Amino acid sequence: MTPMSALKDRLRSDLTASIKAREEIRSSTLRMVLSAITNAEVAGKQARELSDDDIVGVLSTEAKKRREAAGAFEDGGRPEMAERERAEAAVIADYLPEPLSEAEIQEIVTEAIAQTGAAGEGMRAMGKVMGVVQPKVKGRADGAAVAAEVRRQLAGGS
Repeated sequence: MTPMSALKDRLRSDLTASIKAREEIRSSTLRMVLSAITNAEVAGKQARELSDDDIVGVLSTEAKKRREAAGAFEDGGRPEMAERERAEAAVIADYLPEPLSEAEIQEIVTEAIAQTGAAGEGMRAMGKVMGVVQPKVKGRADGAAVAAEVRRQLAGGS
């Protein structure tokens, strides 16, 4: 058996601590995140141990689900459920890397456009630029915000 990733280990020990402290939202959120990680490990043809980067990807997905659900509950007139989703998102955010600022995203996109030589190609180069940008921002920025910035710069609005 391969050694457990440091992040997964931290999630497990924090779960134990939150159960002992009777922190209901934190412990239920950590249980849910650990089960999502386990599901990701057994998905596919062969079970495998996830790396910290893979776990950050799972955490990002879970955080995005919480943000979207909070918005949906808010729109549906269920503020108490929206609040719970936001609380769960805050717990998950504790385990994600520091998010990138708008200026940092702009800088990464500008570098990627220069690196790929996509400046004059317009929107056709979107895939090429996103391919370079995605690994740099993974887990630290919302994909939609990054795509919007790439579109803006490729359209000549830098």
